[in-house]
Amino acid sequence: MTLSELPKVLVSACLLGQPVRYDGRASGHPDVLRGWQAEGRVVALCPEVAGGLPTPRPAAEIPGGQGGQVLDDQVQVLTLDGEDVTQAFVRGAQQALALVRQHAIAVAVLKSGSPSCGNRLTYDGSFSGVKVSGEGVTAALLRREGVQVFSELELEQASQALGRIAVPSAPR
Repeated sequence: MTLSELPKVLVSACLLGQPVRYDGRASGHPDVLRGWQAEGRVVALCPEVAGGLPTPRPAAEIPGGQGGQVLDDQVQVLTLDGEDVTQAFVRGAQQALALVRQHAIAVAVLKSGSPSCGNRLTYDGSFSGVKVSGEGVTAALLRREGVQVFSELELEQASQALGRIAVPSAPR
């Protein structure tokens, strides 16, 4: 299998050292992700920036709900001062989905806890640092599409999932 045939993985840009988090910082650059980058597997995206939000930007949370409910127009994504940034979050999730479809991506590694990318926990919407079970807007949309969504805390599981993906062989 050549490097160009290896399955691609969608990765939150902040995890790749890009300073795109709401506070203008990066979140880290784990060795596994560096290896995937070197192999040409990584498709990077910050859904919030892709959705039109600036860096830095006010912190945002999903009061009283989770990403799936945002996608279903049941709750909003709000900043601490009450600004509705829902449409930017949905646009960013749609950009992520477009990349997933373009590159036939089946695995994503997204930033834990994020209102866009969190795959198991997000903040509760009170801006008090309390996390609750649930997922962000992008994680919810990708999961609906059948993508296996992991966080940077689950890189071993993500690696195993990537290893199970069969890549069609090229015609001879």
